[in-house]
Amino acid sequence: MTEMSRLHPPVALPGLSTEALGRLMPMFLWLDARGMICGLGPTLAKILGAGGVIGSDFSRHFILRRARSAARGDSLAGARRLSLSLVAYPEFSLRGTAVEIGSLGQGAVLLNLSFGIDLAEAVREFGLTEADFAASDLAMEMLYLIEAKAAVLSELTALTARLDKQRRSAMSQALTDPLTGLANRRAFDGTLERALQAQAHGERPFTLAHLDLDFFKEVNDSLGHAAGDAVLVHTAAVIAAELRRGDLVARLGGDEFALLLRGITGREQLELLAERIISRIEEPILFEGQSCRVSASIGIAVSGGYAADEADRLLADADAALYDSKRRGRGCWTLSRS
Repeated sequence: MTEMSRLHPPVALPGLSTEALGRLMPMFLWLDARGMICGLGPTLAKILGAGGVIGSDFSRHFILRRARSAARGDSLAGARRLSLSLVAYPEFSLRGTAVEIGSLGQGAVLLNLSFGIDLAEAVREFGLTEADFAASDLAMEMLYLIEAKAAVLSELTALTARLDKQRRSAMSQALTDPLTGLANRRAFDGTLERALQAQAHGERPFTLAHLDLDFFKEVNDSLGHAAGDAVLVHTAAVIAAELRRGDLVARLGGDEFALLLRGITGREQLELLAERIISRIEEPILFEGQSCRVSASIGIAVSGGYAADEADRLLADADAALYDSKRRGRGCWTLSRS
């Protein structure tokens, strides 16, 4: 005989044994008039541990949060809605109803309990399975729906992350020169416009430098486009190595590069930087055993005298200074007078 059947007669209700009641309501709880636990369903016994539960006080294991009865106000017996929590597991809430059972003695109460929104957590915490719920209970179906929803949400989240990564990758590719890895013309134009707008709102002026390789056509014609590409990649690395964090270098196309130098506007600083870049670019570049020699001409314009919407004029002045360098014999730099 089970602990429940030893405490009570085998038949609690006409034709209904405690075992049968447990199959119908795996989380039932019997209390006598004093609030002592006289019996409990197998699932509730699994959660509380059957040993020492029967014969103990209700309040030792449960905290009554709410018991609403239409007839008597707040009362456990006859409550239409119950809200309980477990003393040992206060994070779990239980819901249910209670009815008086005259055949068990005056004031005896039968409670039928279930987990509410904590169902999924309770199943994991207590190792519950389908066998721990009544056949008519929709708890497991609800759990399957919760898990299915969680799986769908997880997949949607992962899909969104992949799409976002692909979007950012596509945006990066759209703003990057595929040969050198530098910013491209589109990225540079956007950065230049934003820099002028920031200057209009109080940011410090900046410097725009337009760089063009000298004798690049001769390398392409004599050694081929692969050699020319190697020169461009080398040049991009040289320029990038000379700049600071926050500066920008972009390949505008062909053998043209543009530099946006934040906070550098003094002639001496610009002279040192331009001559250092030209000197490094003029160092021989080996490609498949052949020496490739190029130089660079640079035109420079400082942004201080330009309005927020004058990016084209700033570029034109840097371009004009570049061609002054070309006319002066190449391999040199010129500061725009505009």
